[in-house]
Amino acid sequence: MEKKAKSLLIVAGVIGFIVILIGSMTFVTLKPGEKGIIFRKFSTGLDKKNVYGAGFHIVAPWNEMYVYNVKEQKLEEGMDVLDKSGLSIHVDISVRYFPIHSKIGELHERFGKDYRNQLIIPEVRSTVRQVMGRFTAEEIYSTKRKEVEATIIQETENVLKLPENNIHMTALLIRSIVLPPQIKSAIENKLKQEQEALAYKYRLQKEESEAKRKKIAAEGEAVANDIINKSLTDNLLKMRGIEATIKLSNSKNTKVIVVGSGKSGLPLILGNN
Repeated sequence: MEKKAKSLLIVAGVIGFIVILIGSMTFVTLKPGEKGIIFRKFSTGLDKKNVYGAGFHIVAPWNEMYVYNVKEQKLEEGMDVLDKSGLSIHVDISVRYFPIHSKIGELHERFGKDYRNQLIIPEVRSTVRQVMGRFTAEEIYSTKRKEVEATIIQETENVLKLPENNIHMTALLIRSIVLPPQIKSAIENKLKQEQEALAYKYRLQKEESEAKRKKIAAEGEAVANDIINKSLTDNLLKMRGIEATIKLSNSKNTKVIVVGSGKSGLPLILGNN
């Protein structure tokens, strides 16, 4: 009887332990756009290979799951940079990015969940400063703005997607560029003068083209007239006059035809009006 009681106590203890264990389990639900990685403190440590997707997950109470938002996120950053000549320029940048899903473990191990401040912001700032330091304020503001933006995009993307960083950048935009007022005014005046010069040059080219066209047309007309004049012999003119006289004589309109007796011998036509 005593042995039986001991056995029951042992079974009850085991059941109680199991119940406590199950009750202390951590239940994690990952939403769409979230990924999770587990840190096993008593065994393998951070499990970087297994990335958990959306759904319901059970985690042992002594382990911990780190949840990451892997949706596309936006960073807006304003900064002061120096151009090629050392002139201070303020720029506002927008960056869209997301962590590479399968590399959440590596990202967590290197930077932690604050990777936005630890990685993205410093790298974006550094790249923008380096690229804009290769151009003048005028180039950044107007003449080479697209080239500047394209270079920043390419170099920032190259840095963020490195195996040790594991960030995919989807877009980078220069939202605004603010120059010192006197520099902005000087650049705009210069651009205005250049546009006026281009417009004047275009007008000159157009006028020169029109003058050439008229010259060519006049030369062509002169050649044509010369050919016609050379072909108009006295005999040809007499023949054309006779042909015209015959046609008029056959007309129903009332008229008087007087055949000339001069040098040309062409007819003189007198109408009834």
